Amino acid sequence: MLKRRTVMLGALGAPAILAGSRGALAQGSGPIRIATAGPMTGQYAAFGGQMRAGAEQAVADLNAAGGVLGRQLALEIGDDACDPRQAVSVANQMAGRRIALMAGHFCSGSSIPARDVYAEEGVLQISPASTNPRFTEEGKWNTFRVCGRDDQQGQVAGRYIAQNMRDRNIAILHDNSAYGRGLAEETKKAMNAAGKQETLFSAYNPGERDYSAIVSRLQAANIGVVYVGGYHTESGLILRQAKERGMNITLIGGDALVTNEFWQITGAAGEGTLMTFSSDPRKRATAAQVVQAFRAKNVDPEGYVLYTYAAIQIWADAAKKTNGVDPRRIAQALKAQGPWQSVLGEISFTEKGDVTVPDYVFYVWKNGSYAEM
Repeated sequence: MLKRRTVMLGALGAPAILAGSRGALAQGSGPIRIATAGPMTGQYAAFGGQMRAGAEQAVADLNAAGGVLGRQLALEIGDDACDPRQAVSVANQMAGRRIALMAGHFCSGSSIPARDVYAEEGVLQISPASTNPRFTEEGKWNTFRVCGRDDQQGQVAGRYIAQNMRDRNIAILHDNSAYGRGLAEETKKAMNAAGKQETLFSAYNPGERDYSAIVSRLQAANIGVVYVGGYHTESGLILRQAKERGMNITLIGGDALVTNEFWQITGAAGEGTLMTFSSDPRKRATAAQVVQAFRAKNVDPEGYVLYTYAAIQIWADAAKKTNGVDPRRIAQALKAQGPWQSVLGEISFTEKGDVTVPDYVFYVWKNGSYAEM
């Protein structure tokens, strides 16, 4: 039996391509190479770790069951650090390795430019986590996602704020990333449409440690609710520093708060934080066996672990149905032959490559963990 190989790729240099890998794929022999890519290093590495865990488990399970079309899978890991330029470098490296699937990237700002490389090089891309509408709206043949979109997530958050926090001053902050700004704008749009206007709409610089300037602005405006379009690190710091000033605020965020690292940053200041994410996949009957396998290894399949698993699982099913790994045939099948069975439940895709039934709900942080409201 062929052993799965995991290779880390970064922007500063790709390992040599294995001899004969292109020919082996074309001839239908040897391992089928697939990949995941995301922030394996840097401040958002917790999400890269989620993707890696999901991909490794999916490949291990498929290989143990005989592989795909009688061939074992070999997994490549790409590190884009959520940097668009590094993502393009990773995409070119992965295309050079003749991968059949990219189950990535994580950040929308990485997935969108990488998508163009994959489309040109004939690589199918199924993102577990990129929610910016542009990823699928721009009409590339190869783009799919198993998560929802920011315009869907923003509607849920915006309506909730307007209905439940009408008497409080609202600040909407974002980090100027494709994900963060897009989610903030969609939330603002939905909230405004529901009759609530924000007191402050502003950007902050990601990657800093001291957010006293933005906290001072929140305090001067008597802000009671802060909606953050951005990631858990900055969100947690802003909240903690505001609470240290004695501010009584409620933080609301999106799916980029779905990591236990958020509480490690906030401590007790994170109590009562709200966030939107799909209904907990760990509780779904379709995921029970896989969740048990993760927990037997002391791994909590939180956040985007099962989403990455599902992306590979669905691709493998489509490869079997099309009797091959031709990316265009698989792309056509994904849109035409659903629903597809996965750890997330049944999934069908629109012509654009979006899931047909997103299910965003609210979670609340209490006592160091999060659960659905």
